[in-house]
Amino acid sequence: MNRMGEYRKPRIGVYICQCGSNIAATVDTEAVAEFASRLDGVVLTRVNKYTCSDPGQATIRKDIQEQKLDRVVIAACTPRMHEPTFRRTLESAGLNPYYLEMTNIREQVSWVHPAGEAATHKAMDLVAAAVERVHLHRALYPRKSPIEPAALVVGAGIAGIQAALDIADAGYQVYLVEREPTIGGKMAQLDKTFPTLDCAT
Repeated sequence: MNRMGEYRKPRIGVYICQCGSNIAATVDTEAVAEFASRLDGVVLTRVNKYTCSDPGQATIRKDIQEQKLDRVVIAACTPRMHEPTFRRTLESAGLNPYYLEMTNIREQVSWVHPAGEAATHKAMDLVAAAVERVHLHRALYPRKSPIEPAALVVGAGIAGIQAALDIADAGYQVYLVEREPTIGGKMAQLDKTFPTLDCAT
């Protein structure tokens, strides 16, 4: 939606990372980029040797500003590794960092399939899914909420009691809740414990 409330098709940039030879040795990254260029809303595709590098990030920032991109898809490694990196890249270019979609064509394609057409077609499918998904993204904004610096431990068996003691020793208020009239759980029902024959209670 634009300021007038009218729908405007997103301008999506798709970046295919070769990850050195990690991806490029298995997936035809140029073919994936050419395929992505025909997807709905995609106005720019690029193949980078290392998209996460400083020059790779600089290219994304420049494209956002010069090509007026408002969505970014990155086909690379696991988002667990570089999603925060690319979100910061979008934010530094003036774009909401949640207009990013990453798809993993390293762990989910090149590391688990032999080189060939099948691997390349799977990468294409993952990129197509990411492009479809990024169409639906909306701007998100972080916010802070006050919290109560205390913990609730449910169950006053041996594990619950120990957890409550550890949390209290760390300096936090602890609320220990037990549904039975006594604490200790199964341990409190035993007479002695093996092998020391200590009193269970």
